[in-house]
Amino acid sequence: MTTDVGNAVPGGTEVRKLDRVVIRFAGDSGDGMQLTGDRFTSEAAAFGNDLATLPNFPAEIRAPQGTLPGVSSFQLHFADYDILTPGDRPDVLVAMNPAALKANIGDLPHGGMLIVNTDEFTKRNLVKVGYETDPLEDDSLEAYQVHKVAMATLTIGALENTGLGKKDAERAKNMFALGLLSWMYHRPTEGTERFLREKFAKKPDIAEANVLAFRAGWNYGETTESFAVTYEVAPAKLDVGTYRQITGNTATAYGIVAAGQQSGLPVVLGTYPITPASDILHELSKHKHFGITTLQAEDEIAGIGAALGASYGGALGVTSTSGPGIALKSETIGLAVMTELPLVVIDVQRGGPSTGLPTKTEQADLLQAMFGRNGESPVPIVAPRSPADCFDAALDAVRIALKYRTPVLLLSDGAIANGSEPWLIPDVDKLPDLRTPFATEPNAPDGSGEFWPYLRDPETLARAWAVPGTAGLQHRIGGLEKADGHGNISYDPANHDHMVRLRQRKIDGIEVPDVEVDDPSGEARVLVVGWGSSYGPIGAAARRVRKLGMPVAHAHLRHLNPFPRNLGDVLSRYERVIVPEMNLGQLALLLRARYLVDAVSYTKVQGLPFKAEELQDVLADVIKGVSA
Repeated sequence: MTTDVGNAVPGGTEVRKLDRVVIRFAGDSGDGMQLTGDRFTSEAAAFGNDLATLPNFPAEIRAPQGTLPGVSSFQLHFADYDILTPGDRPDVLVAMNPAALKANIGDLPHGGMLIVNTDEFTKRNLVKVGYETDPLEDDSLEAYQVHKVAMATLTIGALENTGLGKKDAERAKNMFALGLLSWMYHRPTEGTERFLREKFAKKPDIAEANVLAFRAGWNYGETTESFAVTYEVAPAKLDVGTYRQITGNTATAYGIVAAGQQSGLPVVLGTYPITPASDILHELSKHKHFGITTLQAEDEIAGIGAALGASYGGALGVTSTSGPGIALKSETIGLAVMTELPLVVIDVQRGGPSTGLPTKTEQADLLQAMFGRNGESPVPIVAPRSPADCFDAALDAVRIALKYRTPVLLLSDGAIANGSEPWLIPDVDKLPDLRTPFATEPNAPDGSGEFWPYLRDPETLARAWAVPGTAGLQHRIGGLEKADGHGNISYDPANHDHMVRLRQRKIDGIEVPDVEVDDPSGEARVLVVGWGSSYGPIGAAARRVRKLGMPVAHAHLRHLNPFPRNLGDVLSRYERVIVPEMNLGQLALLLRARYLVDAVSYTKVQGLPFKAEELQDVLADVIKGVSA
């Protein structure tokens, strides 16, 4: 973090200019940390900073209050330049109770700022998390800049004339914290006050209480002598255009909406709520006026069945889920492979196996996406690299599904889905044309006047797509093996071999862009290959080691099946290939098998994203080993 000492403002507070800051809000799951972090993020976005966020919350609906399993946090990294990650460690930690302090203090570097809600540091709450003495009194925090603030007491005092009871008033203490941090970093206030009045429009007394608490936090910073310094982070120099803050799930939903418009097809989302994919359903349900139909089915199997049925009927079928749901949907995905119908299956990956870590991130569904069906049933796989990239990745998945008549797996993950960053709103006129022609007349080559559903486009190998009920195009499809061309049921061994290889050849022939390599010096001997949300940490780590004078190349894969055609050549140009993944080495396994490259795995399955600092150390060690 680069610091410039600025001038003092009236009242004597010094203003320091920073190029970036990482703030983490942490508290009980009922303390509103996600809302607090989201509001600070919105104001940072409106101010023009580049940003990246990492929400982190418990899986329990309501864990026991004041306990370590119940801690919820929201980390925000904002800067005046292009950033790639939510930050490794917070510069500022706001701890609303002892559990939040104990769960997060290990990440705060020495010298970092700690703002603590002292009202929650009671003997009972300290015992709950294993503190034998009060850390605010025993000098165990002397390595940090500690600011003790009685947030609950001050909030209740600010709201004493509103008529709210003590308990209801205390709930607004998160807005007090937000006001204090907004003052400290010179964030605008109008947007938050407007948001609170809109959010609680049906409860105006609650709205005004939150506004008063927010102002009280701001005024506390303005009047207390505890904070001698405030900070400024200038807007980032981004490409010219209109931006908005966006999460990965929202961007995915917008990509599906745009795909429906660009294809001219109605969109049917058949799905079942599951963490962390549910927000895709929530967002798409708001856009019926764009021809979006959302169906919340009774289970995962029914959801994908409705989506595939919609595709059979001439719509764009979409389903969304996480890893456990992919397991349940696998039979219907296989049916989509056999019937060769377009279908987009969105998998927002989370920690597994089974129910696993439903609110934590992981990249462990790659082999499931690749092979998790019976028989030879190849499916294209597309993986976005960041929240904003989910929009383009969704469009790409739809392009492939429609053009090649195939189900496509879109592999997001929890870090991307819930994280946010600025999104440059695209020019609608520049979006791809996804219109796909339906069959309109008989096509049988034998002159019988029949429609053969499995006659193929010689370039894409996609079969003809006919809307049921089209006059003269009666046809039959289903899960049993088809005879090539006319599509009648066939148990002939040679035909089955032919059809299996044909379906595989269709997937292998899908057009995907060549993988690009970031190798500024052209002198790198080590290549780091990533996919999905590892893009940010790998990119940030590569920047760091290059600053240390160690060249490294970085290639990131959006298309995991089929791989880009130039990938083998790229891998062969480097002496060592390292593959960081949030699994036990699934992409590395595929690269070794396909290209016979001795890829080095670096793996992590903690339910948390990589940190740039840990990847920096890994890359530096590999580069030194190659250079030795």
